[in-house]
Amino acid sequence: MLAPWTANLVDMKKTIIRTGLETLYFSGLHHWMRPLTGGVGSILMLHHVRPARKGAFQPNRLLEVTPSFLEGLLRRLKRSRLDVITLDEMYRRFIENDFKRRFVCITFDDGYKDTAQYAHPLLKKYELPYALYIPTSFPDRLGELWWLALEAVIAQNSRIGMLVNGEHEYFEARTLREKRELYDGIYQYLRSMKTEEEVRKTVRDLAATYHVDIPQLCRDLCMDWEEIGQLAEDPLVTIGAHTVNHMMLTKVLSEATVRAEIDMSRSVIEAAIGKRPEHLAYPVGDVTSAGPREFRIARELGFKTAVTTRPGVLFPAHAEHLTALPRISVNGEYQKQRYVKVLMSGAGTALWNRFKRVNVG
Repeated sequence: MLAPWTANLVDMKKTIIRTGLETLYFSGLHHWMRPLTGGVGSILMLHHVRPARKGAFQPNRLLEVTPSFLEGLLRRLKRSRLDVITLDEMYRRFIENDFKRRFVCITFDDGYKDTAQYAHPLLKKYELPYALYIPTSFPDRLGELWWLALEAVIAQNSRIGMLVNGEHEYFEARTLREKRELYDGIYQYLRSMKTEEEVRKTVRDLAATYHVDIPQLCRDLCMDWEEIGQLAEDPLVTIGAHTVNHMMLTKVLSEATVRAEIDMSRSVIEAAIGKRPEHLAYPVGDVTSAGPREFRIARELGFKTAVTTRPGVLFPAHAEHLTALPRISVNGEYQKQRYVKVLMSGAGTALWNRFKRVNVG
């Protein structure tokens, strides 16, 4: 059975986070905590940048921000006392223990077309560098954006049937609430699976049954190699690796396969655009998707840095863990500049991490 209360928990979590961010900002606590919690810098994480879409059912809205919101953020960063730097410069500062000025790195995951259409022109306008992490199956048009395929299945149907724990079950998806509850329930069910292949097979079966073309999602949303190559020619842009198939690596049982996913993506990018990536992002990147095994493999393969999606800012101690770096998610559910300001102060993530500065377990 899928948990029918999952959507309520998701809504409650959003409310708690939003309330916490508002409290930290309007009380001024984030300002007073910054000397203790702000660290030496931060890495911002974005995915989609595009105009707001119509439609109430958008379970993946957390992955997108509007161009106007991004421009407001870039304008604020440009005027701030922070250095907006490349990943290579961040690496140098860690290696040389050079933390005279706080810094921020801007990163985008997955290589969506809207990065080139909306984000890149804004970053050029403000002359700010950024990194773009590419899963090579996406420009190869073989990628599976399974979270979007699941969204499409539920959006386009009013009743969904699927195997759950070996039993065939049917779920109503007529109303917005039913769709949201079903998406959240299935998503959590998928994330609870032990292997990546189980996740992919379940979504492939759903997509086939309800006539959702998974490869078409990739063709519609992701840049091809020519488009990526054009961006890579800009000195503001750093191309990083993001594995081949965008797998949750901890769900891949074979260490050899994990190593191949990471190393092959670097080789494919080098062959496609002539530049060998020295920086890596772990797909999904939370504690259930990347851990000590993946951090070690990235280090052994010689990557300068590798980033997670674990929330946090950077401290000098991260110099010993450069393949397990946290990031600040610029989340589409929280599109207010004050929220980003609180998060970059380290106040919000310090509370989340119980004031533990380095989390690599």
